[in-house]
Amino acid sequence: MMPRTVAEFFTWFAQGYRTLRESGHLMLWLLRGAFGAIIIGFAWFFFNLYAGAEANASSTADPESGKLAFGAILGLGFLVLVTDILIRNKQITTISAVYFGLLLGLILGTLFSMALEPFLSDWTWLQKSPQRLQAIRILITVICCYLTISTLLQTKDEFRFIIPYVEFSKEIKGSRPLVLDTSVIIDGRIADICETRFVDAKMIVPRFVLQELQSVADSSDKLKRNRGRRGLDMLKRMQNNPKVELQMHEGNLAELRGIQKVDERLVAMAKSLGARVVTNDYNLNKIAQLQGVEVINLNELANALKSVALPGELLTVRLVKQGDQVGQGVGYLEDGTMIVVEQGRSYVGQEVNITVTSVLQTPAGRMIFGRVDGRPTTPAAGNPAFIEKQRAETS
Repeated sequence: MMPRTVAEFFTWFAQGYRTLRESGHLMLWLLRGAFGAIIIGFAWFFFNLYAGAEANASSTADPESGKLAFGAILGLGFLVLVTDILIRNKQITTISAVYFGLLLGLILGTLFSMALEPFLSDWTWLQKSPQRLQAIRILITVICCYLTISTLLQTKDEFRFIIPYVEFSKEIKGSRPLVLDTSVIIDGRIADICETRFVDAKMIVPRFVLQELQSVADSSDKLKRNRGRRGLDMLKRMQNNPKVELQMHEGNLAELRGIQKVDERLVAMAKSLGARVVTNDYNLNKIAQLQGVEVINLNELANALKSVALPGELLTVRLVKQGDQVGQGVGYLEDGTMIVVEQGRSYVGQEVNITVTSVLQTPAGRMIFGRVDGRPTTPAAGNPAFIEKQRAETS
């Protein structure tokens, strides 16, 4: 909606400026504006040159040619701007391959033309018209440009600017990017973590992971279909979150050729990009570690953030069920930590104060052992302190 008053115009302008600044595209639009102003200046210059404002005594004013030149320059500039705006996802590898291929083709075309000129000049057919020799030079240059650009586009993943003993490789600054696995996307906790701004690294979702999510979402199994749709919803949520830098990677790297399994492709891609893998999959965790790729396991992160209880500390917990051993009651803290209470079976369904006796860290999470406050201690069969005491007495 366009502004109608001066106040609405300034409000609309301020909102647009704030949006551009937050998106990081402000300098890009300033560059486009400067390019447009320069194009208009050149168009006006050529119009005056042909229309008579710059004409001198030896030249004749031609308004029609001036209008034609003005329109042609404006049209060319508009075409360049529209092409730049429409092609948003530009890849530096493709652009550098085209630029370097064009430069190399022009150089090779010039060299070949100079080398073949003594032989071509002997042809009677070419001696009759210099334009024919010039056309052949242009044809040779066009062929060289096509071959060099085509070759570099097909081998851009292996292409490197190399000087003897020196190779210019990509330097990663700041935090390393994170490659997301299918399991961690479906889990959804990564989106909640990003909301807290605890993680500010760039998130990368490979194309083959997205395809796996789509196949799960299209599954005939209702449970799998719901999981796949949840994963797609989580991706959409992260994509719409301005706090998250999410990138969809095509995954067309040279290192991935010949690798079919998704887990192996994920690890190879993370190793190639110098990134870390975020997953909940235990097997993928081990595969990545064997290949020297760093892994962030959300389950381990969740366990590390659970409440810490020290022996002798008092806690209030509601016992919800009986334990495996005789007389035990089991309760849970708000973060899901299991508490095993000795002589707590009679308190099931009630909130009781307990005294922590020991804490056991297991691969599945943290377990807290305790006794009802004010009652004598009865060692638990699963209590580590009791087990150590028994071992010491036996020895």
